[in-house]
Amino acid sequence: MKKQDENVLTKEEINNVLDKLYKLYPNAQCELQYNTPFELLISTILSAQCTDLTVNKVTRELYEKYNTPEAMLTLTQEELGEKIKSCGFYKMKSTNILNTCNILVTKYNSNVPEYREELMNLPGVGRKTANVVISNAFGQAAIAVDTHVFRVSNRIGLANSENVNDTEKQLMRNIPKKKWSDAHHWIIYHGRRVCKARKPLCEECTLIEKCVYYRKMTK
Repeated sequence: MKKQDENVLTKEEINNVLDKLYKLYPNAQCELQYNTPFELLISTILSAQCTDLTVNKVTRELYEKYNTPEAMLTLTQEELGEKIKSCGFYKMKSTNILNTCNILVTKYNSNVPEYREELMNLPGVGRKTANVVISNAFGQAAIAVDTHVFRVSNRIGLANSENVNDTEKQLMRNIPKKKWSDAHHWIIYHGRRVCKARKPLCEECTLIEKCVYYRKMTK
């Protein structure tokens, strides 16, 4: 019989944690502001190493005129770079966005593909970005492992891994598929509001009875 990993909660404990997260964040959803799959795709590309708050501030103005691949392609790389500069890595992001828009126009009739593998072939789109899009724009079950999901999942004990790919695989095994997309948002909310990177607010957390990180800290 396979021994239970002491750094991963039992199925019963995981379900208990998920129930508590749902009660904490019943209305959790993607905090990037968008109206179409294309807007979500661009916003998610911009969100790499940038806060959703900053991205939303930039795209609020950007999408007034440039909310389709064709419209975005009327900008030069330098012009787009200036508009998204506050998101960081603006030269790389502007290049990737324009190259992605060109592919969307020429290969997909200006539509955003609904499949993870096709999305991951677009410039600037990794597995996390693809999962965000298929989950939020197309209603497919997926877990996007960003910095918050990676940190919180491995702290609490929903997973035990040193990389995002293995963390995603473990979360997909440990969390019922019907809860994947919702759980992804619950974990992000908890990471942004309570289980922060530098100083987690353990004293305010309702998960400490189950949390592997807290158990170790209080031994």
